[in-house]
Amino acid sequence: MTNNINKKSNPSSKKLHPRSLHKNKYDFNQLIKVLPELAKHTKPNPAGEITIDFNNNESVVLLNKALLKLHYDINFWDIPTGYLCPPIPSRADYVHHLADLISDNDKIKVGKTVNILDIGTGANAIYPIIGATIYGWKFTASDINPISIKTVTAISQLNKNLAGLIKPILQKNPNAIFDGVIAPTDYFAATMCNPPFHASAEDATFANVNKQKKLAKNKTKKSGIHNKSVIKSQLNFGGQNAELWCAGGEIKFLTQMINESVKYKRQVGWFTSLVSKKANVAALKKLLQKRQAKNIKIITMQHGQKQTRIIAWQF
Repeated sequence: MTNNINKKSNPSSKKLHPRSLHKNKYDFNQLIKVLPELAKHTKPNPAGEITIDFNNNESVVLLNKALLKLHYDINFWDIPTGYLCPPIPSRADYVHHLADLISDNDKIKVGKTVNILDIGTGANAIYPIIGATIYGWKFTASDINPISIKTVTAISQLNKNLAGLIKPILQKNPNAIFDGVIAPTDYFAATMCNPPFHASAEDATFANVNKQKKLAKNKTKKSGIHNKSVIKSQLNFGGQNAELWCAGGEIKFLTQMINESVKYKRQVGWFTSLVSKKANVAALKKLLQKRQAKNIKIITMQHGQKQTRIIAWQF
């Protein structure tokens, strides 16, 4: 575990969390040193700085491998082709804010007595990896996809610093979130989730194309080059159906999560989830009030041009 985690901090919503290991630009010299394979995927940007093509899934996967090895001592990490490869700095921020949330009188809780439930962990297991290596927490990692569970099992078994800290569990009921995952004797300091926020595969693709158009436009402005960029319809960070979309989208998923959470209010300290769409926050807060949540918090995070937020509640 890293040092300097005994004091709770009060981070600015405009910056990465103060305890983040990713506050500076990517150090590609160090990243290539720990993963030489990354070198052939690097290139200079218009300003002459070394970077990668973030629209190339293979390059993004290798970057994540290098980041996990350099900062979290993860020597084995891989995901099946086409599965979600998340940006690590923003995922780490969620974990650090969660540590602040469950702290006791400003003292950050560490060690395997702290149990966290990661809903929809995916094949990448990013939240359990960061939470286990930084804070020593113990995770239950649930998912409805057997391939994701198999991959997370391999990651947890092949890295010594994750030994005994990640318990993958297959959610056998695709229509449930907590039911079938939280056993009668379980207690979790918190739950966390990065919900599927699109309502369909078409919505996910459309959003990605728009994102790439915007990135290409910004890149053209900065470089002064006025050629047309080729926009790919594939998702640059990958992703399977359940990782990216569900019927009804983010609002329906989180509505179900809130409704189910009432049943487990005595077994969870804090329920939390990312909320991608700001427009959904008001409706979710209204539902939580209706369900008689005792405390409701909205934690805003800013990562470059993107703003997202964590919604947290307890009974």
